[in-house]
Amino acid sequence: MTVMRVRPRISRLLGRQRFPRPATRAFSLVELMIAVLIISLLFLMAVPAYQRIQRKARATTIANDFRVFGAAFQAYAHEKGTWPPESAAGVIPTGITNQDIQTNVWTTMTPMGGKFDWEYNQVHPGGTSVGGKWHAAIAITTTSDAPLILDADLMEEIDEALDDGDLTTGNFRKGFGDCPIFILEP
Repeated sequence: MTVMRVRPRISRLLGRQRFPRPATRAFSLVELMIAVLIISLLFLMAVPAYQRIQRKARATTIANDFRVFGAAFQAYAHEKGTWPPESAAGVIPTGITNQDIQTNVWTTMTPMGGKFDWEYNQVHPGGTSVGGKWHAAIAITTTSDAPLILDADLMEEIDEALDDGDLTTGNFRKGFGDCPIFILEP
C-alpha cells in the first residue's frame, strides 16, 4: 500500500487576508478641525475680556498713585504753607522724601507710560481748563526713556475712579498734549 501524503492547502488569498485592527480609533481630520475651531472661538472671546481686565487694573493703579501722591503733596503744603517747587518729570520735588511717597513709583514708568511730573504754577495751553493754569497739579508726561501711550478709554476709567467721569471738568483732566493731569489746586 502506498501512502499518499496530503499537503496542507495554502490559500491563494493569504496575502489579501484582513488582519483584525486594534480597538483604538483615531480622530478624522474633520473632527480635529472642529476641535481647533471651537478652541479658537473660545480664545477670541477670552482676549477682549482679558484686555478689559488689564486696562481696569492699570486705571486702578494710576488712580491710586494719583490719590497717594496728591495726599502727600497736600500734607506737605499744609505743613510748610506752600507747595513744593517745580520739578522735571520723574524727578522727586525738593522737600519730598521717601517717608512722604514711594520714590521708586514716582521715578519709574507708569502703567500707561510716561512718568509722574509735579506741576507748580504751570500753564498748560490746549488743556481742558480756561487759561490752562493751575497752582498745583500732578501730571504724567513723556520722557526720553518712558514714552506716554495715550489711551482714551484708560483715561476715562481713571477719571471715573478719581473724579466725575468727564475729562473736560473736575480735578482729573487732559492737560497739554492730552497728557493726564490731576489738579490739586486750581
